[in-house]
Amino acid sequence: MSSELAAWLRRQREDRGWTRTELARQLIRAARARGDTSLPGTDNISHNIYRWERGAVAPAERYKLLYCSAFGIPFSQFGTALPPGMVDTGTGLPAASAYRETPLPERGASAIRREVLMAAHEGSAHAEGVEQRGIGEATLEQFRADVTQLAVQYLTGEAFDLFTEMRRVRNRITDALGRRQWPRDAAELYLLAGCLSALMAAAAVNLGYPQAAGELTRAGWAYATGIDHRPLMARLRLCAAYAAYWSGHPRECADLARSGLGFLADGQGAAQLHLLGGLAAARRGDAARARQAIAAARDARDREHHDELLEIGGEFGFSRATQAYYAGFVLAEAGAVEAAAELELATSLYAAGPGPGEQHSRRCRMLAHTDLAIARLRAGALDAAIAALEPVLALPPGERTAVQGQRLAVLRAGLSRPAYLGSARARGLDEQLAAFGPAELGRLPAQDGVGQGDA
Repeated sequence: MSSELAAWLRRQREDRGWTRTELARQLIRAARARGDTSLPGTDNISHNIYRWERGAVAPAERYKLLYCSAFGIPFSQFGTALPPGMVDTGTGLPAASAYRETPLPERGASAIRREVLMAAHEGSAHAEGVEQRGIGEATLEQFRADVTQLAVQYLTGEAFDLFTEMRRVRNRITDALGRRQWPRDAAELYLLAGCLSALMAAAAVNLGYPQAAGELTRAGWAYATGIDHRPLMARLRLCAAYAAYWSGHPRECADLARSGLGFLADGQGAAQLHLLGGLAAARRGDAARARQAIAAARDARDREHHDELLEIGGEFGFSRATQAYYAGFVLAEAGAVEAAAELELATSLYAAGPGPGEQHSRRCRMLAHTDLAIARLRAGALDAAIAALEPVLALPPGERTAVQGQRLAVLRAGLSRPAYLGSARARGLDEQLAAFGPAELGRLPAQDGVGQGDA
């Protein structure tokens, strides 16, 4: 970290007359205003402020955004000096020029001329800074193309390889945000950084690290609230709900899904939020609410909606096949007998290929086959369960996710039922399942049945 940035941080705090403890309170207040309640206490943040002002380490992107909120300045001014002849008022807005600190001159002709020329020079100097664009149109267009490509590739690619590429592109975008940007460019970069946060959160869950996914969604939330992008806010709530569910916290999942619906009530994203809420209800034993969520998802999808995330497509879409898979998963978790029929519908829709304007997720397709196998096994149809599972067991190691492994663990637990103890085919399937999944993936909490409460 540069000594100039350390000195800038200290000067900004001291100019406002704040102690490190008071600045810590301001950062916490700024975070809460953005919906982020995950910051540590004032003592820990005060210690971090001490280290940042000594130049030992630079604040993370998340804290830079909070600094800007606390100081009342745009992100493009973080760490930058004010133009010559200007003083800091402590509000983050351009201050009156330094000569204003001296008494006003007499109102003679020469004094008036001096005042007018000084005002003109100040306006020219400020406009010169505004004209400086920290990013070219070609680079901005490349960022857009990168995010769109990653969103599409994530539907069928290997989660870890794509996660590392997402991180590379995100870091390039955050580096660009550290330079002076035009407001419209900064808004576009905030949107793209928030989208990448959502994609990385989804990948983190599938790699077996839902807690890290929660942190990624909170970082994305800072970008989304900075530009008041409600569809992105809804998407990040959806990602956080997904992470909470696979962390074993269905109550938190339900709360986050409900919060997301406050930002987006119609269309594909709203349908997915309803179904995540239904999944959480089913895990808590509320079958009636789970069924209501399935119906609400269908209604939401029927209400036409368009936004920038749907234009990006890929992971930000929600195909009818995937909606059928989610509905079947909800019914299976609720113990409903019609779960198998809904999951069979999902697998047939996947087999038929994407509909107009749709893209299919191979990850969700394999999960639909897995949950169909679970439903069939619970109904005593071992051979049909093995048939449903064939494409899953053929997956290459790089496409075997932690979520997939967790669902197969549920299937494997079903093979221990007395009805299957003497079956050679059940024993053979169990051996195949035991070998499934690369060891380097993280582990998700076990889910051994339906109607379970928060862990």
